[in-house]
Amino acid sequence: MRVRRLDPLLVDRIAAGEVIERPASAVKELVENALDAGAARIDVAIEAGGRRLIRVIDDGSGMSAEDLALAVERHATSKIPDGDLTAIATLGFRGEALPSIAAVADLTIDARAAGAEVGAQIRVEAGEKRGIKASNWPKGARVEARDLFAATPARLKFLKSERAETAAVADVVKRLAMANAAVRFSFATDAGAGFDYPACGAGEEGRARRVAQALGADFAANSIALRAEREGFSLAGLAGLPTFHRANALMQYVYVNGRPVRDRLFSGAIRAAYLDFLSHDRHPALALFLECDPRVVDVNVHPAKAEVRFSDPGRARGLVVGALKEALAAALHRSADTPTRAALDVLAERARAATGGGFSAFGGPPRRPPLDWDPRRSPSAPAGFAEAPQARFDVGPPSVDLRPAAAPPAAAAVETPLGAARAQLHETYIVAQTKDGLVIVDQHAAHERLVYEKLKAQREAEGVARQLLLVPRVVELDATRLDALLSAEAELAALGLSFEAFGPGAVLIRETPAALGDIDVGRLIEDVADLLAEEGDARGLTRRLDALLARVACHHSVRAGRRLTAEEMNALLREMERTPGAGQCNHGRPTYVELKLADIEKLFGRS
Repeated sequence: MRVRRLDPLLVDRIAAGEVIERPASAVKELVENALDAGAARIDVAIEAGGRRLIRVIDDGSGMSAEDLALAVERHATSKIPDGDLTAIATLGFRGEALPSIAAVADLTIDARAAGAEVGAQIRVEAGEKRGIKASNWPKGARVEARDLFAATPARLKFLKSERAETAAVADVVKRLAMANAAVRFSFATDAGAGFDYPACGAGEEGRARRVAQALGADFAANSIALRAEREGFSLAGLAGLPTFHRANALMQYVYVNGRPVRDRLFSGAIRAAYLDFLSHDRHPALALFLECDPRVVDVNVHPAKAEVRFSDPGRARGLVVGALKEALAAALHRSADTPTRAALDVLAERARAATGGGFSAFGGPPRRPPLDWDPRRSPSAPAGFAEAPQARFDVGPPSVDLRPAAAPPAAAAVETPLGAARAQLHETYIVAQTKDGLVIVDQHAAHERLVYEKLKAQREAEGVARQLLLVPRVVELDATRLDALLSAEAELAALGLSFEAFGPGAVLIRETPAALGDIDVGRLIEDVADLLAEEGDARGLTRRLDALLARVACHHSVRAGRRLTAEEMNALLREMERTPGAGQCNHGRPTYVELKLADIEKLFGRS
């Protein structure tokens, strides 16, 4: 078989497949061009999920007829004037977007440069240029791509439904809008779903308003602002409370120098920061904006420019993990208000059902007040405070002594964030009165978090206890895992795992963390070596120790069904207020629900 050159049009279509995977990819490239042109307003419209039409209009700097003719040529760009790829300050830089779109669609561009007497228009049909002609376009540029992938019908087979493609385009526009709060963004579709984000101004305040526009009032109300700097990196943004978690990572928005990225480094850092608060199958919601010198980050590693590489990835990762942990610790006992609103919805629905549907819980008073009494209920069921007093939680060591040194009087306790305990319901839930409502606390979940935090503090203060193996264990490993394990020998020793090289392809284990008890040493070493080979550090063993502490905390916490005295309940509330992360247990479930007095009054038609 002879070697021959491919047709130039075919070359363009092959190259376009790397850049334009779906309609959302084309929209991303066009919006980034508009932002690089200094646009203050960007309007995006699509039809049929972007297959039939993609239109992007901006009021940026526009283009002259000469620039327009070059813009549709491959690798022609105005964004790297000195040819330096080590300091890219724009979103686009390869000069591939417009020619790639033109290779797989019918592309029309109208543009007008600032100060030009008339605009210019160019049309490219499936890679064939139709020439330049005058246009009456007033300012900036309008780009229309019709019949996307009509020239490559095989690609159409791999597109998802119109609804899914529309959602992908909307997500792309939203991600770019969040990083550019000073720009007005609008998005419209033939399906009627769209949005219009007015400009919010520059700076962190404007960005916070734009995030609230894009992610909704719920996220804004259940997130924590953060800011941190470290060795040339600065990080700002909003981190969602752990109890405001999601089933997937779609609500995680990360930016590097204003560029939206999806990178394993950040997903791993986020997972590590929330490790103490969420189960492995739940994901936090957040928006993080990292700024750094363009010379320390390489954005030219993937055609979609969604991945980046840092010259010192540990520094960037450490900043993200540290800033998130600090923000979550500063939130102390704060919990998301989502469970509260869910509880109010349930109460409102039951109130309507009890009155035959004639009473709106947030409207007028009921026609017939229902009786909340059942004669079949056991008269011996405990209500209110337990009668038998206890000096402390009797859960055995390790535990948390919740006796306050000087408990505030009941009147003063009401003024505290979690209020004063008034009753224990079903020997499981503590009801406390606050100055403007009430709080219901899951006593086991709350105490579990307190015990866990104390165990971690003890480990950090006293170090990891070790147990010496009576007979040292030899574990064989392949070369990759052995090298990874030996490179972290000192770090693992600090975590209680002591070993040494034992000939080629093996290690000799002498000590293991005492907290792990009687374990399969070989399996432990293999698991740690796998994690080291994958992640490059000893976080794997730390995670196992933390998971063990979480189990110990669960088994040594006050149980549901346990009667508590008023003093014990108030001590638990005060300790929650002082403990970071006390708003959720170790599995991401809320430890308490707060109901405001105004909402309770609405349930009874009093306001």
